[in-house]
Amino acid sequence: MPHEQFESSAGMLTKLLLIIWLGVLFVPGAHAVPSYSRQTGMPCASCHYAPPELTPFGRKFKLEGYTFTTKAQVTDEKKDHNAALALLEAFPLSIVFDTSLTETKSPQPGTQNGNFQFPQDVSLFLAGAWTSHIGSFVQVTYDAQGDHFSWDNTDIRYANHDRTLFGKSLTYGITLNNNPTVEDLWNTTPAWGYPYVGSNVAPGPSAGAIINGGLAQDVAGVGGYTMWNEHWYLAGTMYRSEHIGGTQPNSGAGFSYNIRGVAPYWRAAYQTSSNNNYLEIGTYGMHVKSTPNAVAGLMDSYTDWGTDFEYDRTIPQFKNDVVSVRGTYIRENSTLLATFAAGGAAQTSHHLNTAQANVEYHFGTRFSGTAGLFNITGTSDPLLFSQAAVSGSANGSPQSNGYTLNASWWPAQNVDLAVQYTGYLRFNGAQMNYDGAGRNASSNNTVYLLARFVF
Repeated sequence: MPHEQFESSAGMLTKLLLIIWLGVLFVPGAHAVPSYSRQTGMPCASCHYAPPELTPFGRKFKLEGYTFTTKAQVTDEKKDHNAALALLEAFPLSIVFDTSLTETKSPQPGTQNGNFQFPQDVSLFLAGAWTSHIGSFVQVTYDAQGDHFSWDNTDIRYANHDRTLFGKSLTYGITLNNNPTVEDLWNTTPAWGYPYVGSNVAPGPSAGAIINGGLAQDVAGVGGYTMWNEHWYLAGTMYRSEHIGGTQPNSGAGFSYNIRGVAPYWRAAYQTSSNNNYLEIGTYGMHVKSTPNAVAGLMDSYTDWGTDFEYDRTIPQFKNDVVSVRGTYIRENSTLLATFAAGGAAQTSHHLNTAQANVEYHFGTRFSGTAGLFNITGTSDPLLFSQAAVSGSANGSPQSNGYTLNASWWPAQNVDLAVQYTGYLRFNGAQMNYDGAGRNASSNNTVYLLARFVF
């Protein structure tokens, strides 16, 4: 078959699959990990509007260390010099299986379009109560492209919620985690923010704040948190580089970020609710000093600070459907002495601005539709954002902006069928010929189809 005919056939097949998928999405009628449902005896919808978006009960469950349970436990009372025991009878294991199809408006040069991944990834979760005060969200993920399992998002915490301060309720705890913001209770910060699903095949903007996934699963942190009067939340965590898969002790070779000393992360938020309204406003940030590819020498410095908000409106007239509006803004200021000295930047001082917002309508627990906008701007640098086909920038600008549309259907609370479209108005600094090799921003517009099975 001629190459052109093959590409045409592949394109027609992809469009046919999309039509079939959309048909499935809108048939009338009738992410959470099931470990928690098995532990609590409650449906996924108790903790999630639509996974991974947490309800007020879901936030409280996480705040209190994933320990609430109604199911059978092996117990022993604390007596004299003997320790207590509170152990789940059921082993808290869950599995998430993702399969997906990705098609960009234009294929990446020399590669096929319409990429079908079966699976895209598979995750194993150890998620639930370990003791009466200790619980976990531990994720290990198989990556089909790398053909191996690796450590993923992890949050192990101790929590105590039987205290008061000035006559008001007080919950406090300790978290051990490997991704700044993964411990957060809201779906506004990077680890759990929108878009909640995405392709690992399609191109994405090259610029991103270090707190926005730059250190995910590459650090180890310990911190504390507290919620007072069910309104005021404060948290802080100290991180060190861990480099899963790297040699230990850490030499830093081959890793872009090697934290010097410790990197502090901070979080403050206020939440309130009345009748059918819920509001959260907050701030978060991180300071990192790093030596790229080494543990000594000149350092790069990053200071990120962000603001966020979440508003949820329950609509009793529409069977308690929920409208959610969320947004975040991150400002990163950096001084790249080490990168400049190595010839990787044309200047030392940079800034990067990231703004994201989305609105979502939840039709019960069966369907949701979301529209989101994103915008990245910052200091132009022809060496830091260098020219390269598809992934590079011809003018050295980090600017990218566009929108993401998602429609998700849950025929069952543990099965998610989703279609997502990402459109770019500007990509890596330009709308037309952004990479200097003839590729336009809209060439990276992406249709992404996902089937997720959670059991």
